[in-house]
Amino acid sequence: MANRTLETTCCVVGGGPAGVMLGYLLARAGVAVTVLEKHQDFNRDFRGDTVHPSTLELMYELGILGDFLKVPHQELTSAGGIFGDFPFTAAITTSLPTHCKFIALMPQWDFLNFLSDKAKEFPSFHLRMKHEAIDLISDNGRIQGVVANSPDGPVEIRADLTVGCDGRHSRTRAAAGFEVREYGVPIDALWFRIRRASNDPENLLGNVNYGRVLIMIPRGDYFQVGLVIRKDSFEEVKQRGLEEFRNTLCRSAPYLGDRVEEIRDWDQVRLLSVQINRLRQWHRPGLLCIGDAAHAMSPVFGVGINLAIQDAVATANLLAGPLRQGRVTEEMLARIQRRREFPTHVTQFLQVMAHKGLQTVFRNPGPAKAPWPFKTVVSIPGIQRVIARVIGVGVLPEHIRDARNKPACDAKLIKKIAVGAGLALAGAVIAGRLIRSFRKPA
Repeated sequence: MANRTLETTCCVVGGGPAGVMLGYLLARAGVAVTVLEKHQDFNRDFRGDTVHPSTLELMYELGILGDFLKVPHQELTSAGGIFGDFPFTAAITTSLPTHCKFIALMPQWDFLNFLSDKAKEFPSFHLRMKHEAIDLISDNGRIQGVVANSPDGPVEIRADLTVGCDGRHSRTRAAAGFEVREYGVPIDALWFRIRRASNDPENLLGNVNYGRVLIMIPRGDYFQVGLVIRKDSFEEVKQRGLEEFRNTLCRSAPYLGDRVEEIRDWDQVRLLSVQINRLRQWHRPGLLCIGDAAHAMSPVFGVGINLAIQDAVATANLLAGPLRQGRVTEEMLARIQRRREFPTHVTQFLQVMAHKGLQTVFRNPGPAKAPWPFKTVVSIPGIQRVIARVIGVGVLPEHIRDARNKPACDAKLIKKIAVGAGLALAGAVIAGRLIRSFRKPA
């Protein structure tokens, strides 16, 4: 039984990008909001660090971009890799219709600390660390809040609306009994750190060779490294030993040299069990799930954080006014799902296509050679800018809108959807050509 009861207008479960952004936006609109984070801080490694131009544009619209860019980060204007001995560039961001024409690489804890500090400037924002939501409070079929464990014992947080932003292992969606649709994923990823040298290439999309894909994300003086492996094969990798693991890294990226010796223990290697899934229904009376709680994304393209933030913006745009007036209906929650399902479906489709391409990489354990169709596709004039638009801006990007203003007119919305659909179709065609190119002999 709970020791005490707190009341708020909106209870946000989970202090990740979606949860903190939603809390910030609602507090900015004058809504009383409480964000629950089960850990004592945000300092957890091997989370997504790619802040895309679409998210940076939101920072500009909020008037906090200048402060945000003062936080230490790296800026990339292109994304490429090395396929065997063939270096390629897949995306160039310098022509994007955004104020920031680059991808910002920033540790997620710095991003969350920055955004939560900005949110605390609003008196209606409350961030409660070490508060883990363990169950939902239900009354006559309507969710009335959550029960959470806190440093002072169990507590009830009662709210007009509860929003689950607690990630792919969401207890909120489990407690609500939502149906999860799983899409088979053939890969997992192993994450670890390796020291970075000043002359190392920045191959954000990885090194493809010897049946492996090695992703290297620059983080100041070190790389966050991801080794793509077959699904559920981590135990096999460990059985072959650390020496073979280090040899695999050297074969994939010879320039690492003896730096691979920095991996001395399996405790330094973190397994990410890759998932792609989404809820059939994101809501029930008094409850909404967004971000990974509604649709778990693969790390492919690094879009997970940015898609979750887009969900938060759409939620705040549509619900801030009704929350202030105490009149949120389930139809309003359904409207958010309808709006955000389209970009979710398109993005997950592209990720599934990319996974199929990765499967073909595993079939060739020897030295890789980029097939001529692959070289042809990545050499098409302007293709890098198209890919940058699909990944860096996304499908149906959201924009900050004061809930007191009138919603964007239907004509504008239709135009945005049409543009997004066209870009997504172009991306799908490109992905299909790339996958077919993997299957053809060099």
